Amino acid sequence: MSTTTYPGGVGLTGENKADPVRSRRRFLRVIIVGGALLLIALVVGFIPQWRQQQTATADTNQLAIPTVGVVTPTLTTPNSGLNLPAEVKPWQEASIFARANGFLKSWLVDIGAHVEKDQLLAEIDTPDLAQQLAQARSQAALAQKSLEQAKSTNAKWQELFHQGVVSELDSENMATSQATNQANTEAFAANLRFLEQEFAFQRVTAPFAGTITIRNVNVGDLITANNASMEMFHIQQRDPLRVYFRIPQPEAPNIAVGQTFDVQVGAESAKAYSGKVISTSEAVSPDSRTMLVELQVDNSKNEILPGSYATIRIPHSALGKLLILPDNTLIFRGKNLQVGVVDAKGVVELRDVKVGRDFGVQSEILSGVAESDKVIVNPSDSLVTGTTVRVASTPAPSPTPAVAKK
Repeated sequence: MSTTTYPGGVGLTGENKADPVRSRRRFLRVIIVGGALLLIALVVGFIPQWRQQQTATADTNQLAIPTVGVVTPTLTTPNSGLNLPAEVKPWQEASIFARANGFLKSWLVDIGAHVEKDQLLAEIDTPDLAQQLAQARSQAALAQKSLEQAKSTNAKWQELFHQGVVSELDSENMATSQATNQANTEAFAANLRFLEQEFAFQRVTAPFAGTITIRNVNVGDLITANNASMEMFHIQQRDPLRVYFRIPQPEAPNIAVGQTFDVQVGAESAKAYSGKVISTSEAVSPDSRTMLVELQVDNSKNEILPGSYATIRIPHSALGKLLILPDNTLIFRGKNLQVGVVDAKGVVELRDVKVGRDFGVQSEILSGVAESDKVIVNPSDSLVTGTTVRVASTPAPSPTPAVAKK
């Protein structure tokens, strides 16, 4: 093996010539390994921080989505039924006025009197009408005599005409005279019948059996016929009675002719009377959104007074289902009431609702929501349609089931 001598007496063999190459490779290897270790260290340190940042971002996004409690509308029937105000009316009633002019001769019944049909209530002295009636009778009798004479004369003239004794014109004039007398007789007879009918009204009678509730006349009073401001008597038929009440629109379809309801007369009366539905208005009033119902109540014992205040008890079996929501779900904005409904994706929709009866902590919802909807409890003032929310895992507490009251 050859030896190379360098200045200073140092000699290198062929193996020593390759040492710089190895050293360079070793140095590159160290740099690569060191770089890899540094990169690994950087990656190992960055990933936890990145994950932590991602978690923090997710937590922030979650915190930005409000959490709300929801309830679903309750479909229920009021356990206590429904109490509605009612008014008691007589089966029929009438105001009795005079049909003849004169002075009150006598009155025979007073308030509280029970009278029969066509029973005499009072008599009116009608001197003017009596004079007119006497004159009309005389005129009618005179007209009848004139008609009989005209008929006899006409018959003779017609016979003479056929014999050629009188002219045709004379016979026609006699026939016309008979027809004129016939018309006058009928006119006087009609006037006599009218005055006789008017004269009959001097007797004031009851139009039907009932009870006299008003008497406004005394003996000697001037009576003027057809005077709407001068009611002589007022009469009411009290057995049976009519009782009227109004049922709210949602319950109107549940009322039918033939149903019976309890009628409580007076605010403190414990006794209830049975009332049968005999008719309904079959229409809802646009002012009150209620339907008028008429009941028939037996009053053979005369225990109920017409005009009394009454209460009708509608049992829960006759009522329809009520859709109930707590009052803390309602949003009061402007003129309309609204609720916030959350869909399956957590998006809020504000809906207008129509509220019926108020039961204290709950209200009847007539329209706007369904039984399956999720309605937000205690909605914020800033809640708008399109807001994304998160529904709380614990459902919001519901108030005590509604009990319908008047």
